[in-house]
Amino acid sequence: MGKIVGGTIGFALGGPLGAIFGTAFGHAFDTGSELDAPRGGPRLSRVEQNQLTFFVAAFSMLAKLARADGRVTPEEIDSIEAFMEKDLRLNADSRHAAVNIFRTALNAPGTFDDFARQFYGEFHDQPQMLEVMIEVLLRVAVSDGSMTVKEEELIMVAVNTFRFSSVRYNQLKSKYVKTADKAYAVLGCSPDDDDDQVKRCYRQRVQEYHPDKIAAKGLPDEFTRFAQDKFREIQEAWDQIKEARGIK
Repeated sequence: MGKIVGGTIGFALGGPLGAIFGTAFGHAFDTGSELDAPRGGPRLSRVEQNQLTFFVAAFSMLAKLARADGRVTPEEIDSIEAFMEKDLRLNADSRHAAVNIFRTALNAPGTFDDFARQFYGEFHDQPQMLEVMIEVLLRVAVSDGSMTVKEEELIMVAVNTFRFSSVRYNQLKSKYVKTADKAYAVLGCSPDDDDDQVKRCYRQRVQEYHPDKIAAKGLPDEFTRFAQDKFREIQEAWDQIKEARGIK
């Protein structure tokens, strides 16, 4: 996030996320595709643009999620801060950037729908990125102990905008609800599936979330760590199911 905090970006996101970024960091936002930058300043690479889009979208969507019931409670602020510190392990610069984005998006005219559509436009061909965003929203929504109806309504906006499988969404959701089937939900399969199907699901998830593959997708470092935790979770779920089924 060094280039973002330093204000040396020559390429803007455009759209509602670009407006959030421009407002949060005091740049003169142009309705075109560029922000004013110091003459000769560096421009973002495609990977850096993807990272910026993911970062700004995540904290903009989380802001609207926190506002879903009309006001932001101290508990919700605590959950966002805990997510930054414990899940993403943000450094000081990245945390400062995230807080700026979050606060700006709270009262910005852009809607959750607007942010979700722009995010999908950037990552429609990268299903892992879409799934990570859905899981980020779920993780924070339930971090205060429960998910309200209005919070889930917003998350379903993202699910529908991303053309995300409702079956897969329910599997992800069940990870955050106490259930004996959590390990199967992590792998994206059912307790009723036979051993071969469970193995296929495990291998697919491992391939999708292998750290090398995720790193190549252009996630910001902070969210790459989140995805690495997800990879470890897949391994732990597989070990649990193997032991329960006696799979060698």
